[in-house]
Amino acid sequence: MTPQSLTLGYVPGGTPAKWARIWAERQPGVRLQLSAVAAADAADAVREGTVDVALLRLPSDTSGLAVIPLYEETTVAVVPTDHLLCAVDEITAADLDGEPTLLPLDNVVVWADAPGVPVDHRPETTPDAIELVAAGMGALVVPQSLARLYHRKDLTYRPITDAPTCPVVLAFPEGPQSELVEEFIGIVRGRKAGSSRGQAAPAPKRTAREKTLAKQAARAAAGKVARKPGPAKRGRR
Repeated sequence: MTPQSLTLGYVPGGTPAKWARIWAERQPGVRLQLSAVAAADAADAVREGTVDVALLRLPSDTSGLAVIPLYEETTVAVVPTDHLLCAVDEITAADLDGEPTLLPLDNVVVWADAPGVPVDHRPETTPDAIELVAAGMGALVVPQSLARLYHRKDLTYRPITDAPTCPVVLAFPEGPQSELVEEFIGIVRGRKAGSSRGQAAPAPKRTAREKTLAKQAARAAAGKVARKPGPAKRGRR
């Protein structure tokens, strides 16, 4: 028999380690396979069954998929370490006004009226854009996880306090799920080990009156019916 397994896809900068650790604790006999997928291909990988579930960023084409929000990523600006913006710990959109900015073809930050002056050349990938930032061609706006993923000594990043955040979700096919997918969904939702979606709610605590009636019923079943107290006997005069 082929060993059971579940494949979890994740986009660059995704952090599956937490879920993988909990999975290993709860399902030691079922392998969780981690599969890195490009941001543009993540949703299709779930729809086509290449992966069972995936951590991906919105907005993505999630038609035919169900999603569970996980967290919101901070948006940052990546710049050379000798850039003027490095003089502060965080910046605002206004600080990027007039600044050349790079917009790779795999850009994942959706920001209407984003600040800066877009550079005409659009690099194909975020790693390519990082190289251009290092060459002094402009700043790059990305989720913080990507800035950390592609970190290098000659570059740094600053959070943009008024920029839109980047939502990360768990995606899986719509409709009935396999037992393993349901288990992973439960882990992501914080469901405790041993619980299930259909588990009955715990019975409410009984009142003192209900406890008394239960004891009387138990005595009756054992042939020990409680007698009602009669009138007290009179003593001899």
